[in-house]
Amino acid sequence: MVSPIIRLAVRGAYLAALTAMAGSAPVWAAGGGGGGGGGGGGGGMDPFAHPSSSQSTPAPTYPSRSGTKATQKGKKANNQSSIDDPAFAAGYRVAYDTIYERNDYLAAIAQLKSLGHDDNANVANLIGYSYRKLGDYKQSQVWYEHALKIDPNHVLTWQYYGLWQLEQGNREQAMFHLNRIAAICGTDCDEYKSLAAALDKPTGTALAY
Repeated sequence: MVSPIIRLAVRGAYLAALTAMAGSAPVWAAGGGGGGGGGGGGGGMDPFAHPSSSQSTPAPTYPSRSGTKATQKGKKANNQSSIDDPAFAAGYRVAYDTIYERNDYLAAIAQLKSLGHDDNANVANLIGYSYRKLGDYKQSQVWYEHALKIDPNHVLTWQYYGLWQLEQGNREQAMFHLNRIAAICGTDCDEYKSLAAALDKPTGTALAY
């Protein structure tokens, strides 16, 4: 006959073993297979994102006037050509102010060309814009086409070149430019709204931009 003391000792060891097993069992999270609410892990940080992307030098901004601000909205994260070199950005800023603040287009053309970055779509576009404001539509077209060759999605060039088309009486071409803008940044971006508003005006109306 087994003594009561031995029975109690055996029972205690058995209970202790059960407790240890329960503590080591896996715990399943709600949501099924660990994917609850994440859609396959989509709720966290993008593992392929560049660590410094949020701190990168932004593309130069344009005046906060309708039709002149480079949009960052739409199908592409950035549809303007960036200017990362500080010296280049500073020189570009001077030319930019010469255009938009002083309206000295001849000086701005010289400043932009002196930057040595004719292969930048922002530079080419502003040279084209300056020539257009001077009434030299042939040179303006050359530089707009050059900007779009550099960056076919440079939305501000499509807008400004669309205004060029309107001033030349080419409404169908301006509509083509408007559709290109819509394909790049949608119909809510400033570039689309500005060109659409210009298209709504009677032929021959003087355009602001």
